[in-house]
Amino acid sequence: VQLQASGGGLVQAGGSLRLSCAASGISFDDYAVGWFRQVPGKKREGVSCISSNNDRTYYKDSVKGRFTISTDNAKNMVYLQMNNLKPEDTAVYYCNARTVTGLIVDYWGQGTQVTVSS
Repeated sequence: VQLQASGGGLVQAGGSLRLSCAASGISFDDYAVGWFRQVPGKKREGVSCISSNNDRTYYKDSVKGRFTISTDNAKNMVYLQMNNLKPEDTAVYYCNARTVTGLIVDYWGQGTQVTVSS
């Protein structure tokens, strides 16, 4: 199983970025997928996730209305469209896939840095 995240970068406040995560070795039909972020010295936190059949989504309160998660199950891709970025969104963003049945297993991508300047 491999998750490959990309799309991070440096952007000014108010700008947009689109993160992408390519998954191999799994089927999105069997996994909930999502994005977490982490800043140095703090715990990794959930930003957004989507259920295996794409009927439910979760957003951290502080990103509601600005971030949108989506998937392309045929391509095993998950995206995070981030609009109106704020300096407090600065973090390393990780994509995640979690099994939805049986034993809970988490797979993580390598992380992509998002830096929002004020």
